[in-house]
Amino acid sequence: MNHVMGTKGQVVIPKAIRDEVGLKPGDEVDFDTQGSEVTVRRAEEDPAAKRERIESLRGIFADMPGFSTKALEADRREEREREERRERERRERRKR
Repeated sequence: MNHVMGTKGQVVIPKAIRDEVGLKPGDEVDFDTQGSEVTVRRAEEDPAAKRERIESLRGIFADMPGFSTKALEADRREEREREERRERERRERRKR
């Protein structure tokens, strides 16, 4: 199969090949070269790299002024209590 590369260097992977190797939109691929050949293959998820990305997100709000997990939990608790109170009031009105 021949395809023409666009001005941005993009090439469409033919549907038959995408289906054969199970590539879907959003999947990552690796490129490799050997001489004048280019190989495209599905990127293998490295468990260590995935864990590192997840751990890098932990504590991203820690330096934000006024942010604390305890304050957030308290806000959520108050919000739940307000909703429960409203629901009880609605039920009481329906009974009347």
